[in-house]
Amino acid sequence: MQDHETLIRKEFSRQAEAIAKAALFNDETVLARICEAARLTIRSRVLDVACGPGIVVEALARSAGEVVGCDITPAMIEKTRERCASAGLANVSCMSGHAETLPFDEASFDVVVSRSAVHHFADPAAALREMARVVKRGGRVVTVDAMSDESPEDSALHNALETLRDPSHVRMLPKSELHRALAQAGLTVESCQEWTNHRDFDEWLKIANAPERVRPLKVVMSALARAGATAGIGLREEGGKILFEHRVALTVAAKQ
Repeated sequence: MQDHETLIRKEFSRQAEAIAKAALFNDETVLARICEAARLTIRSRVLDVACGPGIVVEALARSAGEVVGCDITPAMIEKTRERCASAGLANVSCMSGHAETLPFDEASFDVVVSRSAVHHFADPAAALREMARVVKRGGRVVTVDAMSDESPEDSALHNALETLRDPSHVRMLPKSELHRALAQAGLTVESCQEWTNHRDFDEWLKIANAPERVRPLKVVMSALARAGATAGIGLREEGGKILFEHRVALTVAAKQ
């Protein structure tokens, strides 16, 4: 059986190109929300945990003094370097590292950001503690991720479907659990913006870049939709398509 780190590297090496180009991840409105939440200045030193192909790193680097992208997948680090070099951004550096054991000193950053990554962490509480450790007092931790339903049954079903699509998926948390973990990490939740991403099966699977998973997962999700099992994500069939929603939360937490 593959360990989680191996799964992460395998899945995100295969997804690197698709994520880099996906409209969902390049949405300028969302990137602007993240930058606004970070309250960047030309003196800000910012860390992006699980930076992926560098989409958020590039957006942050246009206003911050320095941005460090950290990821455990070499293909993602390479994508980040290429993207920021193409944009002419000289204030970006990249480092390989685990979210649960970040390779940085305590209080090294003014802001720590992590988008669409918490649900891939083997131990999200440990990762949030690490983010709190490396941010300075008065600094901010900004997380952006899809949330599962507060119902344990719906949350479990939703996460099972996500894992069938991508076995490196661990768990999308209910918002209440995420906020509790941030508090336990010593952070104070200051604000939470929420919005809905409308997803369809084909677009969702295309990003995973795993065509062998399409047919069996479509059979499962279609059967669930017909049975009225919404998984807390509004799972349904309309016009021959499988549709659902991801509820996204952008949470800002401060270190007092």
